[in-house]
Amino acid sequence: MTGSIDRFDEVVDEAWGRAFRGRPLADRVFYLASELGDFSVLWLIIAAAQGLRSDADADESIRLSLLLLAESILVNQGIKRLVRRPRPAATEPRPHHVRQPGTSSFPSGHASSALAAAGIMSHRHPRAAPLYYGLAAVVATSRIHVKVHHASDVVVGAAIGIGFARLAARVWPPPGER
Repeated sequence: MTGSIDRFDEVVDEAWGRAFRGRPLADRVFYLASELGDFSVLWLIIAAAQGLRSDADADESIRLSLLLLAESILVNQGIKRLVRRPRPAATEPRPHHVRQPGTSSFPSGHASSALAAAGIMSHRHPRAAPLYYGLAAVVATSRIHVKVHHASDVVVGAAIGIGFARLAARVWPPPGER
């Protein structure tokens, strides 16, 4: 099974590299997305901005922040400590700065938090779902682009994030649905 996963990772990385790496616009977009995904900064900024609109939106922003904290603890302090997968080796120089994580590669915390945030925010604002999921896809795939995650790390991280958002909607529904 590991051989199949490794092969999947190699095929995706090679295809991604041919299609996107080394292209100035793609490099800027994906490196920026990777930076904004650090510590869920992008999602917390969006939540804070939305929280300024009303008391209900402020409550939802606090809920999102607390749920992302719980998701981060689950992924970064739980799963990553159990799996301890090495990160991909960056063989060529990077065109932009990227923070080098000190944790295991599996699963991608950026992908998990991005898809969790998109799912949680889309539940409350369904018309904005394409925007949230589009941003989440860019943040998640940025980790492949900057070569700090294998593609399978990102796929599993995304699945965890989607599952977390669905669970959150049942366990701690948004204001007005309780």
